[in-house]
Amino acid sequence: MNPRLTLATAGRVLTQIRHDPRTIGLLVVVPALLIGLLAWIFDDTPVFDQVGPAMLGMFPFIVMFLVTSITTLRERRSGTLERLLTLPLHKGDFIGGYAIAFSLLATLQALAAVAWAVWVCGLEIEGSLWMLVLVAVVNGLLGTMLGLLASAFATTEFQVVQFMPVFVAPQILLGGIFLPRDRMPDALEVISDWLPLSYSIDALNLVKTDGDTGEVLLDVLVVAAFALGALVLAALTLRRRTP
Repeated sequence: MNPRLTLATAGRVLTQIRHDPRTIGLLVVVPALLIGLLAWIFDDTPVFDQVGPAMLGMFPFIVMFLVTSITTLRERRSGTLERLLTLPLHKGDFIGGYAIAFSLLATLQALAAVAWAVWVCGLEIEGSLWMLVLVAVVNGLLGTMLGLLASAFATTEFQVVQFMPVFVAPQILLGGIFLPRDRMPDALEVISDWLPLSYSIDALNLVKTDGDTGEVLLDVLVVAAFALGALVLAALTLRRRTP
């Protein structure tokens, strides 16, 4: 990998997105609005404080997965990737550039979602606000890296949506949002132990209750390791163009 080419790719992606207000709105505004809608639905009840931290993990995760996978797929379908790879640009430079660009966007998204949830919607947390932001950012990165991986196998935008039940749905169902993982059937609890979103939700819930910082950071490292693994697989499986 060439750091200069990787950063140049990241700059190109950010420039493209800067000129696309709809994508910016989807990345930054939509997760905050969904969290606000949830707070409104459960107004005057304790439900939002119970599930709000998990939503800070789920909504950005889904949005980053969709936007990253579709954007990367379009580069391949349009032939842009094939033309770029005729230059001294390695697959790792391309994937790394996209990872950097969308990681910055995931950070912006996490800051906006956490600020909206805490200061506008009234989400109450006992732990550190910056720790909440850290977990939300890492979770957005996870969605980004899994989106890059999914784009390597998809041939159309519709197939990206079809990957949702594979990459996203099991993690939402088994991540502990609807039922604590230790109360699930043993087989499902074992499966959930291998799903990265489970650790993100655990970390968010620990921050909410001012749990042990070491446990939070351990969960964050697990999620980051999954994200890094997805990034490496995406670089290894990326095709020059869609058949």
